[in-house]
Amino acid sequence: MPQLNKGGKFVFGLSAISPDLTIHIPPQALSEYNAVQDGKVIIFTGSKITGGFCVTTHSLLSKSKLSHILEECPTLRDCQLSEGEFIQYKGRKYAWLEIDKNGTVKLPQSTLEVLELRSGMELLSIRSSDIAFTMGAKGPLLEKAHNFHGEIERY
Repeated sequence: MPQLNKGGKFVFGLSAISPDLTIHIPPQALSEYNAVQDGKVIIFTGSKITGGFCVTTHSLLSKSKLSHILEECPTLRDCQLSEGEFIQYKGRKYAWLEIDKNGTVKLPQSTLEVLELRSGMELLSIRSSDIAFTMGAKGPLLEKAHNFHGEIERY
């Protein structure tokens, strides 16, 4: 897992959105966040600078200081929304997606539109916190990754 600059964020790799709208999440991110355990992940909108989306699990979120999100959004907690359908909560949008044992998620077209993503884009998988990692779609970290001379895995 490279670090793009000294003291900077660690990245797990680059994942392209394939024509069938699937994304393969880097194995190291899957392992570190135990992302395939529940068969579902929770995604939420990324920052204005990085865009894309953040990925967490029910297990991680429910044991964190952000557990109130699940308590106050039972339709998200219980996956009563359609897959990829967003719910707004305190300035961010949240949805759930199925994830297979290989770490592949499929983004419905409506989810892509909300996130301002499209087929063919590369997302940079970034260690964000102990609760979630980011699949960033823009900004300085993605630019550094594209110009990085070391090895960044592509998925």
